[in-house]
Amino acid sequence: MGNESINWDKLGFDYIKTDKRFLSYWRNGAWDEGTLTEDNVLHISEGSTALHYGQQCFEGMKAYRCKDGSINLFRPDQNALRMQRSCSRLLMPFVETEQFIEACKAVVRANERFIPPYGTGGALYLRPFVIGVGDNIGVRTAPEFIFSIFAIPVGAYFKGGLTPHNFLISSYDRAAPQGTGAAKVGGNYAASLMPGSQAKKANFADCIYLDPMTHSKIEEVGSANFFGITHDNKFITPRSPSVLPGITRLSLIELAQSRLGLEVIEGDVFIDKLSDFKEAGACGTAAVITPIGGISYNDKLHVFHSETEVGPVTQKLYKELTGVQTGDIEAPAGWIVKV
Repeated sequence: MGNESINWDKLGFDYIKTDKRFLSYWRNGAWDEGTLTEDNVLHISEGSTALHYGQQCFEGMKAYRCKDGSINLFRPDQNALRMQRSCSRLLMPFVETEQFIEACKAVVRANERFIPPYGTGGALYLRPFVIGVGDNIGVRTAPEFIFSIFAIPVGAYFKGGLTPHNFLISSYDRAAPQGTGAAKVGGNYAASLMPGSQAKKANFADCIYLDPMTHSKIEEVGSANFFGITHDNKFITPRSPSVLPGITRLSLIELAQSRLGLEVIEGDVFIDKLSDFKEAGACGTAAVITPIGGISYNDKLHVFHSETEVGPVTQKLYKELTGVQTGDIEAPAGWIVKV
């Protein structure tokens, strides 16, 4: 597909084959230099641990076209660090930060024609991943590994502007106590497919998971992090060993403090204390912020600011972060890597 056939205004979040992807192998105790390839098919052993035992992790990040034509890669060092933590949790060799960032830049350059134009709200989405491969059958770490990054153009998550969505509290657990909840591994997402599907069939955007120990505290919203704004303008987001530490969440924490002057609290968000919040949202790479209109719990819908209008603090946070990502607002030091 050439970029001339892409309708930038109608881009969604779907796989599109682009020109090049990065591919590197770990063999005999070290990663090779890696290469860019046109081939988007991986040829791996049928005994690969990624297939049988879920030994794999991944990341999600974006590159943005700026008004002056330059390209911004948003906080790739943080994605590198998080993937290193995920690899360590699953006994996989991790990719050094510099190698990770250089590989990301190479993929962006090689697929520059697929970056949505400035002003469309779109971006080039990057998917780095590490998988265990090689001939194996026992439950043990793989003899070989693949590190790869591919890229796809994605559109603005909200067509026509931010839109609040309602969510349903799930009776399922997203992750186990002392499990892999804080790592970005595929098994966490596989476990979320059924409860997420059930929530959508009930006409909710997705489900919200409570803490696996007590089922009394909000942990995550589908595959995104939760935050709430209290009536006295505190920014509160869950902190737990089974919550994935999102890059968007981290960025909103810093901007809420430094740009909006909000007090930030990382702590418990009790499900029976929803009335403490005047606004709520989910945050992640795909949408940046998804405003939460209401949360259904025990067959009762608790509405925050509105089911149809976005709260003013959420709007300010969204405008600030997206402005930083696209270069329209000055970024905190170290947040932007120019490609």
